[in-house]
Amino acid sequence: MMDAETAELLAESLGRAFRHESVAAVEASLAEVGWREALQEEGAAVIPLLFTRQGAANATSGALDDLLTAALGLPADPGTAFVLPEFGTYGTPGRVQDGGLTVRGLGTARMPSAARAVLLAERDGALQAITVETGGLCTRPVGGVDPRLGLVAVEGQGVLASGSTAVTPAAWENALASGRVAVAYELIGASRAMLRLAREHAVTRIQFGRPIGTFQAVRHRLAECLVAIESAEAAAAIALGTGDRVSPLLAGMAKSLAGRNARTVARHCQQVLAGVGFTDEHDFHHYFRRVLTLDGLLGDARTLTRELGEELLRDRRLPAAPPL
Repeated sequence: MMDAETAELLAESLGRAFRHESVAAVEASLAEVGWREALQEEGAAVIPLLFTRQGAANATSGALDDLLTAALGLPADPGTAFVLPEFGTYGTPGRVQDGGLTVRGLGTARMPSAARAVLLAERDGALQAITVETGGLCTRPVGGVDPRLGLVAVEGQGVLASGSTAVTPAAWENALASGRVAVAYELIGASRAMLRLAREHAVTRIQFGRPIGTFQAVRHRLAECLVAIESAEAAAAIALGTGDRVSPLLAGMAKSLAGRNARTVARHCQQVLAGVGFTDEHDFHHYFRRVLTLDGLLGDARTLTRELGEELLRDRRLPAAPPL
């Protein structure tokens, strides 16, 4: 387990990696820092160190590919991408029927340059982690709200597999939990950046002879943003636990809360920034677009909240109270 000093040094190095503009440069810098080695040695404990800073920098990388691939026990490398479930869902993106593999999912910005892709597929009721050559997949850029994130739609019919590994439902739940906590921390990082931008505007924008940050209505909005961010971060930290194993139930709650609270932060910050937040020169709208997109990865807040509630009602059992 990393000590506090080592974790701080790694976090600073990861933060510098996200100063690069291109995805290739970010990936090369993360490799130089030793992101994958840290993930292999420390496991989920390194998730907050990277993904919070990635969200704060509004950056793009293949770190989520590495995390999910490693969580399924497969080797992670810059030439391997991971096929995510379709936007807003978390079902398996692959299905094997009559000996043929059908793929329908999402890829990160790494997908177009990767040689291989790992995907979870269902076959006769069982799960398999299947490796395929990306040349056998059809990809197209996803425009929508945040084209800068570099997501691509991934499809394929009769795709040939170059390798497969049996995966238990519990193993996929654990991998999915790690991915959800990672996206939750990225949402938290983006939320803190939006709050910073709104606060800077509040202390420099003068109305009626004084900064708008002195007005009670503005201060209340900023305070609500801070409460939303801190509660989301607390939920993510509780889900992460000691880093040895991420709780699937608590990870779903953390992802749901981070997505909902990021929207709350965006709404209040937009009110504080007013029209300037919509301008092309201001960074706020890039973060706003990012949180709307991140919320849909591995299950959106609305879907997760409904399904978690249904699960709790069905089992009639509440999760253990977190240590506060």
